Amino acid sequence: MTATPTPENNYGDPVPEHYLGLAGVNVVATEALMMAHDNLADVIEAQAMMCVHGDAGLGKTLSVNAALCRLAPGLVCRVQFRARPTPRDIRHTLFTALAVSGRPPAKPIEFDLILKDVLAERFRILVCDEAQWLSRECFEYWRHLWDDQRTQIAIVFVGGGDCYEVLRREPMLSSRVYVWQEFRRMTAEQVLTVIPAYHPIWAQADPEIIAYADTHAGHGNFRSWAKITSHAARTLNKAGRDTVDHDVLGYVFSKLSGRTG
Repeated sequence: MTATPTPENNYGDPVPEHYLGLAGVNVVATEALMMAHDNLADVIEAQAMMCVHGDAGLGKTLSVNAALCRLAPGLVCRVQFRARPTPRDIRHTLFTALAVSGRPPAKPIEFDLILKDVLAERFRILVCDEAQWLSRECFEYWRHLWDDQRTQIAIVFVGGGDCYEVLRREPMLSSRVYVWQEFRRMTAEQVLTVIPAYHPIWAQADPEIIAYADTHAGHGNFRSWAKITSHAARTLNKAGRDTVDHDVLGYVFSKLSGRTG
């Protein structure tokens, strides 16, 4: 699978493109992405919960979006938080994301009834990105929605190590997670297979150059590789060249390190 998803609305389309909006980049069918695809298919069928966790920049969100674009177009509602939310924040964010008509109720009980009514209308997949920001109380609120017998939902938490730790710490929460998937850095061997398919500038690159770039800056991290690729592509374009070599990488590394010596 190497098609690049296009941005879409809140229902069904992958929201983020590649990091930095990098042109020409492909979604590569890595082992982690294919596993996410299979796991999400199981979660959807079971209308269950899933936790996708791992360090930043490993392709968690992109993999989930790409898989759901194929598995469940039009059924996905995505929310994400950039700070420590409260259950009230989740209520209001879902109210907007689900396009509920009218004004948000003032009382939590009334608010919850409305959300549950909407979530009972048809099956949806709720994807909560940046789930590392969620507290125990917030995870409990998601469980409250999922536990209701009327709602028709699967829930996918995508986040860093904190969300894994919080979920695992609470038996009532962790026992409801149907699938756990950890994303890890690409190995050196995986880098040599994945990166040539990731972007055209690496397709004909010497494997030694790719290995060198990974050792010094990529470190098996997709976000790091996106930055390397963006700088390298710009450098090649400005120089009228088409091959990444040590000179190009040296210039790229000087931008990434912030040091001149």
